[in-house]
Amino acid sequence: MLSTGLPQGAVPRLERPGPLRDRVYEALLELITTRALRPGQHLVESELAGHLGVSRQPVREALQRLNTEGWIDLRPAQGAFVHEPTEEEADQLLTVRTLLEAEAARLAAAGADDAGVAGLEELCAEGERAVAADDVDGAVALNARFHAKIMELAGNAVLAELARQVDRRVRWYYTPVARQRGRQSWIEHRELIAAIADRDERRATHLMREHTEHTRRSYHERARS
Repeated sequence: MLSTGLPQGAVPRLERPGPLRDRVYEALLELITTRALRPGQHLVESELAGHLGVSRQPVREALQRLNTEGWIDLRPAQGAFVHEPTEEEADQLLTVRTLLEAEAARLAAAGADDAGVAGLEELCAEGERAVAADDVDGAVALNARFHAKIMELAGNAVLAELARQVDRRVRWYYTPVARQRGRQSWIEHRELIAAIADRDERRATHLMREHTEHTRRSYHERARS
């Protein structure tokens, strides 16, 4: 266990292309999103720099950006801490997610072809295998890919851009309830695929709304327990 509480192997390798500060930002954001860096955890510049193999300057710049975007809190005389989302913050974001995803499901049902449906089925099968293997990180990543695929099949660039803006935070909120949602989440995905394959826009919309609402409720139930 590293001194900042990062599991061994959790620190992503920094890819060479692009400004260093951007690569450090992406690495830290991924650690926060996957909860390798936990809400409320103290972030020490020198330790993060050592783990990432960089100087403190790009870490400092990345932390400033993450603070601006609400991922961390910079506290005077105390330092940087991973933001602890309130229930209201989570509820607002997950409510917006429901609106975006429900419309994406409707559009996907209206226009998806056989290849698109096959792509959803492949991702669903991978997700089911991840759940069976108790691979929570894998299931979370595949859940994000499944929903991104539906967004792709929707064919609306503006909707897709809005979804990208909330995707990382959706993953952040979903990770703690992924095991709780488990197999049921992928059963719901199967039902969604069937509605999309049948070109049933109304049912696809309804199923996606219910699916995302289940995640929202699970998050709140966990937070209150």
